[in-house]
Amino acid sequence: METTGRTRYGKRFDWKYGYNGSDLGAICTGARTVFKVWSPEADRVELSLYRDDASPAWRILPMRRRDRGVWSVIVEGDLHGIYYDYTVERDGKAVHTADPYAHACGRNGVRSMAVDLPRTNPEGWWRDAAPPAQAEHIIYELHVKDFSHHPASGVPAEYRGKFKAFSYRDGDGRLPLCMSHLKNLGVTHVQLLPIADFATVDEDGGGSQYNWGYDPMNLNVPEGSYATDPADGAVRIRECKEMIQALHQNGLRVIMDVVYNHTFYADSWLERTAPGYYYRRRPNGALSNGSGCGNDVAAGRIMVDNYIANSVLYWAREYHVDGFRFDLMGLMTVELMNRIRRELDLVFGPGEKLLYGEPWRAGDSPMEADTHPAVKACLPLFHPGIAVFCDNTRDAVKGSCFDARAPGFVSGGEGLEHDILQAAAGWPDGAWEFSPRDPSQLIVYLSCHDNFTLWDKLALCASAGEGIPGPDAFRPCRDNLLAQNRLAAFICFTCPGIPFLQAGEEFGRTKLGDCNSYRSPPEVNRLDWDRAWRFGWLTDYYRGLIRLRKALPGLRDKSRDVSRRITDHAVPAPHVVSFQVDQGGPEGEPLLIVYNASALDYSLPLPPGRWIVRADGQWADQHRPAGQDGEHITVPPCSGMLLLRLRDGHLE
Repeated sequence: METTGRTRYGKRFDWKYGYNGSDLGAICTGARTVFKVWSPEADRVELSLYRDDASPAWRILPMRRRDRGVWSVIVEGDLHGIYYDYTVERDGKAVHTADPYAHACGRNGVRSMAVDLPRTNPEGWWRDAAPPAQAEHIIYELHVKDFSHHPASGVPAEYRGKFKAFSYRDGDGRLPLCMSHLKNLGVTHVQLLPIADFATVDEDGGGSQYNWGYDPMNLNVPEGSYATDPADGAVRIRECKEMIQALHQNGLRVIMDVVYNHTFYADSWLERTAPGYYYRRRPNGALSNGSGCGNDVAAGRIMVDNYIANSVLYWAREYHVDGFRFDLMGLMTVELMNRIRRELDLVFGPGEKLLYGEPWRAGDSPMEADTHPAVKACLPLFHPGIAVFCDNTRDAVKGSCFDARAPGFVSGGEGLEHDILQAAAGWPDGAWEFSPRDPSQLIVYLSCHDNFTLWDKLALCASAGEGIPGPDAFRPCRDNLLAQNRLAAFICFTCPGIPFLQAGEEFGRTKLGDCNSYRSPPEVNRLDWDRAWRFGWLTDYYRGLIRLRKALPGLRDKSRDVSRRITDHAVPAPHVVSFQVDQGGPEGEPLLIVYNASALDYSLPLPPGRWIVRADGQWADQHRPAGQDGEHITVPPCSGMLLLRLRDGHLE
């Protein structure tokens, strides 16, 4: 139980004031708008209405106290596009606040806006739907601004870095280079870094500003800096929907990266409407800081859980979002995450919406009684439809993300063969505080927005002992790094779980050694479409691995039985592992997979039967005979090989 001022927050408070309605905020139609805000300890609440997001109030209305801490007022007439905020009086002190439940806002989020949501729908929105589910989910993490900011993206200057870049077509109806690349790569889902309104970019400012967006302000409103007109709250909504519609039309499902674990300002709209309730505090009254951002949202309390669950369902319904990635999910509770999974399944069908997150937190955070943190150690308590990022595989393949020059398996790291075999089998034996139920719980990845890009990490490992490299050390296309990059990707796409890659990883994306570019200039963060052309062979390799993943059921298997079908594990030489996948081919053929991270050729005898090579260190998704004599195969240094045994002597 926590004490803040005159209030003791605990179970009794939640029982008294918990409100389970989903109608908080401003519900606006052409005839009237119903305003509701939860402020259980307020003595008086007023609604102020504004003609725009900057002028003085033109109307002030008292709100009426209802049951369970809800205040409301009904305003007749068409208020679409009218801005508003609240004045909340408590213990003789009045504070002004925007609406924490708002669906629209003005510039920089300081005033909420009433919005008749059907009026924000782009043409044909009623027909919009997710593309059909494919045999495998393959996730591509992308930042809205990074995608099109580069001059070679093919997007006009006025739309670069905006939602509009995704829906833009030229006069002949052709896609720009960036969208064409994304469509043709073969990924199935685009995970967008936070697109909900965030605090640290001035929406009146220029295009040189940058932030990843993990500094939330209005959690149910799209970010205004990505819109062509941030002053009109309807524009950002329409253009965000256009982006999602365009991705759907090009065969891609959309995942939101959501940040419910903290807010940028501790003095947030949530805090101003219900002081002390929405945040965790230490026994001495200080805010906890498990997020590393100054505060932790108090998941586990009724109104906090309702806020987060209703927000997820709102984005899924109103914006047709196809999945959610939870930032610092370890600050959420298992109980809340399981609730969200159940509610998404109930509304949209079992498993239709992806749900996963980071199973860790930046520091300790006091939990509510009878709850469990959504961390790796609690995986056995998770609903089977919730996945987590598998940093165990990531670090085994490329080396620790916390030690820039610590090598992984592909870059010469010692003693990692066992971990690589565990990764290849879906970690059936688990690891420290890590015991996945089956590979469906694993997001298998090599890099994401955090820490070094894969290319930069490999370059740093290769330069160990040479001093701190300058930016120019990361730009060249170096054969040794290309080989390591291909082998790392080969391992990732042949491990059980849900494959995930950072945008640009497929063409050696570099941030010039910047390991924490959350507010670095766009020129550091943006995707370099000239580099994409120069690294085209690497992109082709990723594209082939994606096709291969979709074609071979043994690589897609996420059942509990997958580890039993991974047989003949071997470490035949240092830095070399091999194994077979029983019934891994399209007609049940076995697969043989070898990872050779050594500096030498590795030759191995083939099991009985006729084998073909489906992928090696140069080409993925191929068909060629295995070796000259059909009895041995040689795997070159720093490369992988996947072979398929022919069924009845014929190609599958």
